[in-house]
Amino acid sequence: MEVETVKYPAIRNYVGGRFVENTTPVSLDVYSPLTGAVISTVPLSGPAALDAAVQAAQAAYPAWSATPIKERVQIFYRYKTLLERDMKALADLVREENGKTYDEARAEVEKAIELTEFACSMPQLIQGEFLEVSKGVEARVERKPLGVVASIAPFNFPNMVPHWTIPNALVLGNTMVLKPSEVVPLSAGKIAELLKEAGLPDGVLNIVHGDREIVEAICDHPAIQAVSFVGSTKIAKVVYIRATSNLKRCVALGGAKNHLMVLPDAHPDMTASNVAASMSGCAGQRCMAGSTMVGVGAVDDIVAKIVEEARKIVPGQNLGSVISKEAKARIEQHITEAEAAGAKVLLDGRNARVEGHEDGYYVGATVVDYVTPDMRIAQEEVFGPVLAIMRTNTLDEALAIENANPYGNAAAVFTSSGSSARYVMDHANAGMIGVNIGVPVPREPFSFGGWNESKFGACDITGKSSIEFWTQLKKTTTKWNPESRVNWMS
Repeated sequence: MEVETVKYPAIRNYVGGRFVENTTPVSLDVYSPLTGAVISTVPLSGPAALDAAVQAAQAAYPAWSATPIKERVQIFYRYKTLLERDMKALADLVREENGKTYDEARAEVEKAIELTEFACSMPQLIQGEFLEVSKGVEARVERKPLGVVASIAPFNFPNMVPHWTIPNALVLGNTMVLKPSEVVPLSAGKIAELLKEAGLPDGVLNIVHGDREIVEAICDHPAIQAVSFVGSTKIAKVVYIRATSNLKRCVALGGAKNHLMVLPDAHPDMTASNVAASMSGCAGQRCMAGSTMVGVGAVDDIVAKIVEEARKIVPGQNLGSVISKEAKARIEQHITEAEAAGAKVLLDGRNARVEGHEDGYYVGATVVDYVTPDMRIAQEEVFGPVLAIMRTNTLDEALAIENANPYGNAAAVFTSSGSSARYVMDHANAGMIGVNIGVPVPREPFSFGGWNESKFGACDITGKSSIEFWTQLKKTTTKWNPESRVNWMS
């Protein structure tokens, strides 16, 4: 009997600078959402595999943390050029394992390059402080790494989100264990290969694949000093509570329900293109997606233009797949329930099919109008290319809807009025605000992070704020001149 082969070799853990043979008897098939075909397998590692990775990270830590930061960043300068060199291969991996369009996958790698560039600026950002605090007495403050840290990444950005943590944490002198999503394990191995080629010492970055068992083991491991997590709010809460109960630092990013408030004076074409792109980019599978629009007053003409723009978003062309068959069914169920509850489906993306990829997991761009706040589609994160439109008479009513939701990642307003924009900036209960921008993601050096149930823990995961998370302060006071007059300060 002929044995069916898969496109990629079985995924392996990366420990101490090499890919190691899988010892666990349990593995999962890895599917490409584009076609529904199995493309690899991933091991569901246990605590012993994590122990091996942590030991490798511990062994590498003394030399790596003692390496001057000006030398550490040289590795990441070289790494940046390798990301640029292998742009297409990296984007192809993202596309195949996640289902993005090629342009979206390439943009993800381009963002990873920007994150790496920011890490290379660290020597200018952590110079420390020095002051003669009394005659002959000097005080110095320096930032020091924490030790072994861990990063738990989600499925929706298999290349970019690991770069939220890897460059900054490592440049600042930590060593790391990365746990990618078991659904998208391919990109992590390529990242490890390129970092090794750039000169990263063995053991500084280690990768352990698995599911819930590994996440729990990371939260419990006594040698891991800090944990970052990106995923759903439900799991983010669990990770934050478990990690901090074990006396670790933790920043855990959860889900979102971002509201795009559209006023009658908004520029129709700019608003329509931004709203359509916000709800459908990356198939809506991003925590910054504008999944809910709140129309304020007479905005029927803008809604019509949004539908017109959304019709141009075609599965298999400029709209990628969602991550799984289960995700497709869940997203379509949200649409069906809203319609049954009285909402009006203006554009229906259910039962989408792509010629040649009939087994792929596609949902077409969908616009649902006259949604009410009590509907499930208005309350839960759909995580698909679906826009739910609610209607209000005033901006205060729109803000009340936005602020009543438990999340706080992002909010945006579309208007030509500076005062209306300022009002939303001051009153929206979210960590990232957009004005005529549907996806208000800050660029480096500004940090990424929401409020409320979109983020648990102090500090943000990127930008300058991440420096606080990945380092601790060492304060030194010195005195060399015993002849100096002594007072209460010395």
